[in-house]
Amino acid sequence: MFGQTTTTTPPTTDRGLEDLDAAALAYAARIEGLPPERRQEARDDLVRFALPFAGRLARRYRGRGEPLEDLEQVARLGLVNAVDRYDPERGSFTAYAAITIVGEIKRHFRDRTWGVHVPRRLRDLILEVGQATAALTSELSRAPTVAELSKRLETPEEEILAALESAAGYSPASLNAPVGGESSAEFGDLVGESDIALESVDDRVTVSGLLHRLPWRERRILAMRFYGNQTQAEIAARFGISQMHVSRLLSRALTWLRQAMLADAPPPWQNGPGESEAANQTRAVAPVRGR
Repeated sequence: MFGQTTTTTPPTTDRGLEDLDAAALAYAARIEGLPPERRQEARDDLVRFALPFAGRLARRYRGRGEPLEDLEQVARLGLVNAVDRYDPERGSFTAYAAITIVGEIKRHFRDRTWGVHVPRRLRDLILEVGQATAALTSELSRAPTVAELSKRLETPEEEILAALESAAGYSPASLNAPVGGESSAEFGDLVGESDIALESVDDRVTVSGLLHRLPWRERRILAMRFYGNQTQAEIAARFGISQMHVSRLLSRALTWLRQAMLADAPPPWQNGPGESEAANQTRAVAPVRGR
């Protein structure tokens, strides 16, 4: 399919991730045996095939102050890097590419958006937030919360958060500017460090909503495995099914969650071969056990 003289048609957005993983495996298996000119052609084919996948990831970050077109361009750069560095021994291509593309997008926000346009109203509020932060820090002997800043400035918390987020729109030099008032603090003092846990909040909220779309049995098995810390054998005993069956159910549920996280809309759930809706309503005989 890839590396042929004909151009591969890019997939539509509803194409399963399995097709992309299979295409990447085929590419990795053939690339070393191709002449240089065919290698470039095969690489370009795989990139084109995966463009909808990169686009879906870019759209997850729209509405954060950057044009979607710019985010899609950054996602394409991450995709090319993923194709060039992919090693099948590391796991599936889609998992590796998602990490690479999202990392490129986050670096774009962190390093290349200092000059984005910030409305005058928001710029004024940023200054007020900076001054209030300095004053409250002096009064409380600690950094103020958003609620405390909101109360001091008589401004909704949503606007305070918008001002804090938009502070990244200033040029790097402005971080050395004084906050104002009697404080000797600079705006750079108000900028926090990267917080991996905070960056994962969006994903955790998304997963939480998607879990409720799963059938009862799959939700229960996921809870018992990852929240109750039970083994597949213990789960199988409580459901009266084989451990292999539990493994398949877990794999299918996790695959669906991964697809739903990357898609614009969650795909429909499909029962496995020979399974009925009634079977999915079977209740386990024991509650989830805590850690």
